[in-house]
Amino acid sequence: MSATRHRTFTDIQCAEIWRQYKAGESIRSIGRALGRRDKSVHGVVAATGGIAPTARCRSLRVLSLAEREEISRGIAAGDTVRAIARGLNRAPSTVSQEIARHGGRAHYRATQADLEAWDLARRPKPCLLSQNLPLQRLVASKRKEDWAPQQIAGWLRAEYPENPERWVSHETIYRSLFVQARGALKKELIGHLRSKRSIRRSRHSTIRGQGRGEIIGAVSIRQRPAEIEDRAVPGHWEGDLVEGSRGSYIATLVERQSRFLMLAKVTDKRTETVVAALIKSVRKLPAALCRSLTWDRGSELAGHAQFTIATDVQVYFCDPPSPWQRGSNENINGLLRQYYPKGTDLSAVTQAQLDTVARKLNTRPRETLQWKTPACMLESCVSMTH
Repeated sequence: MSATRHRTFTDIQCAEIWRQYKAGESIRSIGRALGRRDKSVHGVVAATGGIAPTARCRSLRVLSLAEREEISRGIAAGDTVRAIARGLNRAPSTVSQEIARHGGRAHYRATQADLEAWDLARRPKPCLLSQNLPLQRLVASKRKEDWAPQQIAGWLRAEYPENPERWVSHETIYRSLFVQARGALKKELIGHLRSKRSIRRSRHSTIRGQGRGEIIGAVSIRQRPAEIEDRAVPGHWEGDLVEGSRGSYIATLVERQSRFLMLAKVTDKRTETVVAALIKSVRKLPAALCRSLTWDRGSELAGHAQFTIATDVQVYFCDPPSPWQRGSNENINGLLRQYYPKGTDLSAVTQAQLDTVARKLNTRPRETLQWKTPACMLESCVSMTH
């Protein structure tokens, strides 16, 4: 076995690993840049769950290495503790305790004392969830319901506005999940995260793009009325296909104002199949909730005219390639991957199973809705239209 395998990273190399990782670089590219194995870099990142450890720094109150060297020289010169303390402008008790803690006058060494002081200073701040068991149990129960950390944090503040002891930030929840040394939340709860990753990935590593062809008779998203843009009126939807393995798909529809989700099983992505599934889904809605649909440039909606004739719902198409113009739908598609990760064969999923997943997502509180649920918001929209 080569010696390279056993080499550890220096503090400077570790700092560079975290700098590149937070910038969105892959572990493989970081390894190439440092001339090290992927597994070695992964070991550094995985040790703290993909969360960069807080940089350690000395308190201004503690003795520095230079001061410890002065103490060592004073001892060698036979100076008293008071004389050494006077030269450092420190209290005699500080110098006396320093010497006693690190071997006494006979064995005191500045460098060794400084290293020991660093080791003694490794006192991580206790995790909030490890100290507050009722809060820990409450957070764990919501994680088992697949609530995201942001949803839990927002819901707690809305549910217990007068009880700060029941509050916790989403970052604390993430750290409790990924940094298992904290011992607050069990590792298996990571499986309830949307991504199911064992280490946290940088937000800068998710950039992607896509291309689309031309749709005959497509009406541009730029021609949408203002009431659609500002989400002032319910009944305007965004749609897309989520792809699985072996050419399997799910159609997703998200109402822009309430973020309410409908899922439809489709056997393939031919426009006849997709249009038929969308017509069936939309016809279940009250007329007041059937106003428009915004889709990307996928050929699966080439038959949009047939859809509009059957439902009286106007279809608008995004600019190619601009998936961000259907932001609500893109977000929901990401949430859906928690239940159907990439590579899942969606042909085996039934409509009843899709309805169950949609119900779960529609009853989760959302930050963008001031921690109300999409189901609650849609119900309010329907009651206001009557």
